[in-house]
Amino acid sequence: MNSITIFCGSSEGTDPVFKEMAYSLGKQLAKDKTTVIYGGAQIGLMGAVANGALENNGKVTGVIPHFLSGKEVLHEGLTELIQVDTMHERKTIMAEKSDGFIALPGGFGTFEELFEILTWAQLGLHQKPIGVLNINGFYDDLHEMVQKMVDNGFLKPLNQDMLIKSSSIKDLLGEMRNYIAPDVPKWIKSNET
Repeated sequence: MNSITIFCGSSEGTDPVFKEMAYSLGKQLAKDKTTVIYGGAQIGLMGAVANGALENNGKVTGVIPHFLSGKEVLHEGLTELIQVDTMHERKTIMAEKSDGFIALPGGFGTFEELFEILTWAQLGLHQKPIGVLNINGFYDDLHEMVQKMVDNGFLKPLNQDMLIKSSSIKDLLGEMRNYIAPDVPKWIKSNET
């Protein structure tokens, strides 16, 4: 994987380990010569992951809408900065430039980005690996909810397996490198989920 998009919070959260792990992920990606693609902000976990890569000679591409860059959240030291008009453009460019995706802890925006990219994979629009770095059990409840979707017939186990999860950066990256996307039919039958 030459590039990975990171979805994460523009806040640091209440536990310092969130920021520490975000920085460590950026550092590891720099060490692996993997470009970080993210939302372009200097604040929160977003800033931590970017700084982790930049401070270790990594490359970082930020994609930020104009309306956010004007609010003094823009990271000034990026390798590449792409400014766009809409959030939809932002996500499209991030998806196109990326070989994989990782979600760190975050709020509504992080979850929206994660679920959209999962939905695109489910529909066969891409075959890139999608992971969550489950720091301090942050994503435990999500994993339970996804299992409930399967148990209640709203999600195929095949699609559940599209979400790679680990609490270890190295393990997560290893699983993502070895990921083989399921064969998704072009058209989904109405009686299937």
